[in-house]
Parts: sequence; structure tokens; C-alpha cells
Amino acid sequence: MLAYLLGAMFLAGFCMVANRLASTMLTAPMVFLGLGALMAYLDIVPTQGSEAALHLVAEVALIILLFLDAAQIDGPALLRRRVWPVRMLLVVLPLGFLLGVAAGLMVLPEWPLAVIALVAAILVPTDAALGQPVISNEAVPERTRRALTVESGLNDGLALPLILMLAAFAAPQAMAPEIGWATFGLLQITLGPLVGIALGGLAGAVLIRAKEVRATSTTYEGISAIALATSAYLAATLIGGNGFISAFAAGLGFGAVVKGRCPFVYEFTEGEGQILSWTAFFLLGAVLVPDAVAHLTPATLLLILISLFVVRPLAIWLSLLGTDADPKTRLFFGWFGPRGLATALFALLVVEQLDHNTGEDVLHLAVNAVWISAVLHGISAAPGARLYARFVEMPSGVSKPATKSVE
Repeated sequence: MLAYLLGAMFLAGFCMVANRLASTMLTAPMVFLGLGALMAYLDIVPTQGSEAALHLVAEVALIILLFLDAAQIDGPALLRRRVWPVRMLLVVLPLGFLLGVAAGLMVLPEWPLAVIALVAAILVPTDAALGQPVISNEAVPERTRRALTVESGLNDGLALPLILMLAAFAAPQAMAPEIGWATFGLLQITLGPLVGIALGGLAGAVLIRAKEVRATSTTYEGISAIALATSAYLAATLIGGNGFISAFAAGLGFGAVVKGRCPFVYEFTEGEGQILSWTAFFLLGAVLVPDAVAHLTPATLLLILISLFVVRPLAIWLSLLGTDADPKTRLFFGWFGPRGLATALFALLVVEQLDHNTGEDVLHLAVNAVWISAVLHGISAAPGARLYARFVEMPSGVSKPATKSVE
């Protein structure tokens, strides 16, 4: 009870200064991870049920944040300028995975190949929530922010089928799906978008009509948006699709229909999403970080740093060759790919399929990657965004014109 009281009081206090902190190097994920870890070290966090609570809160937070981020994307602009996010999804994801496997084989040669591949897949997805000062900084060109949002919104869903398959290979006792891995993966990445777009578009049209006839009000719009995100996730999961991709696609469909006509939806959903995200990071710090830090070895630390400083930047740089992304933009994209809730959640999903020692090793590495990323990307997000904005800004205060595009 004491832990919950202190957590609630801290949350209230943090909200009083959150706006001031937004322009500093101290981000909300860093703060709540640290608070959770501190309370764990002080032994005032209840152990019973905490991991289950973390799993649930992280999953719900990820669903709502994916929906919210997608709903605010300018769909027509994305279709016109789609080369960057398409390359970042279709090239960076597999290339980052392969580079991660190569790094793992060099740094952890004693680990089985299947486990190294599983770790590489878990470390690929990015989380824009950890780089929120970048996504929300309007000085950063909208196209850049949009590409990062789309990448972080879709790459976790695209990575999940691969992660589940590799977990099965790493644990021979695990059962493969009856329909086969190829069919399973295909259904995951096709049914999710179809279900999400359909539900999101339909819900958006119904909401607009309900507002026109005054059947609803702003009091209930945000609640309906959260219910829609959850429905898209559950509906896709029920028929064999990927729920995370579905939630993101539902946001795209909803935003395309609503087109900013329901601002309260976004305000309400963003507030609830932030609370869930902060709670998830708090629980992550309280439940998993202390044990993970205790098991952090020089080899696993080196692999995490290679993943952050080499694997993603190199994958981004190579994937955007031949596009109109200049070197500064490629470096910016390469650094701002933080590992967040998706990495921790996916590790929690597969840990029970592996034998105890292997599962603990994978979970510890993933959790250490999250808190290290939270610190490094957190302290660099605001100043990095300001620096990049100055680089791409003309003296008149407008963005530089794009070079010849392949789009």
C-alpha cells in the first residue's frame, strides 16, 4: 500500500512540473524508471502480482500509444512522401536484425545461435515514447517526425511474428502453430492492418455522425477512442492477426476519417496514454530493472551499446542511400531509435517458453537495453532535436527545400 501511495503522490507532483521538464534532459520514462528502481531497492514494492501488472499495463499502454500516434499522422502527406518510412520498415528491420545477429555472435560466442537471433529480433523494434521530445518538437520537420512515428508504430508488430518463431526455435519443446510458421507470419501482418483500417474508418464515421446529431459529447469521445484501440487489438488477435499492427492501422483509419474534427479525442487519449506509459515504466523499474542490473555483464553491455551505436545507425544509413535523406537526417534517424516498452514486453512474452536460465538471460539483456536506452536517448532527445532543427532550418526560418527525390 505504501508503494502505491508514494507512486500516486509522485505522479501528482511530477505533473506539476512536467511542462518545465519537457525542455530538459530529464524525460518522464527516465524519471519513472528511476523511481521504480529506487522503491525496489528500498524494498517497498510488493512482489506478488507485480510482474503480471507490468505485463498488462505495458501491453495496454503500447496499444493506446500506437493508436494515438497513428491517428495524428497526415495520411495524404504520408502517401506522397512515403519512401523514408517504407525503407525504414522494409529494409532497416531485416538489416538491423542481421547486423544484430552478427554482433551477437561476436560478443556472445558461447550463446546458441537461436538465442542470439531471438535477442537481435527483440532489440530491433523502436519506441517513439522514449524520444517524445523529438516527436513533439515542431521545429523538427514534420516529414522527419512522421517517418519516426510510422516506423516505431509498425516495426514492433512486424517483428513480433519473427520473435515468436525464434522463441520456438530457441525452445524445442515449444509447439509450432498448426498452420505453419509461414502462414502464421503472413496472417499476422495482413489481417492486422485490414481489421484495424476497417474498424478505425467505421468508428470515425460513426463518431462524426454521432456528433452531428448530438448523440455524444466530448465527455465520451476519448473513452470511445480507447475502446476502439482495444477492440482493434483484440479483434485482430482473435482471428490470427497482429494486434499491435491492428491498433496502429485503426488509428490511421480513424484519423483519416475524423481529420482533426474531434480534438478532445486526442487530448483525452494522450492523457490516458501517458499515464499508462509512465505506470509501465515505473513497474518496469520496480519489478525488473534491479535484477537486470545485477546481471549486467561487460559482454551484454557491449552488445547493447553496439545495438544502439552501430547496428541501427548503420542499418538506417544503408537503407536510405539513394533517397533524398541527407547525411544529417540519416544520422538523426540512426540515433533516435530508442528501445522501450515493446522490447520489454516481447521479452516477457517469450521468457516462459525458454528454459529458466536462457529465459532469464534474454529478459535481463532486454530490460538493461531499455533502461540504458531510456537514459541515453532521454538526455539527448531535446538537445538533439534542437540541434537537428537548426541544421535543417534556412536563415529565413523555413525548412530547406528537399533535394531531388526518388519518391
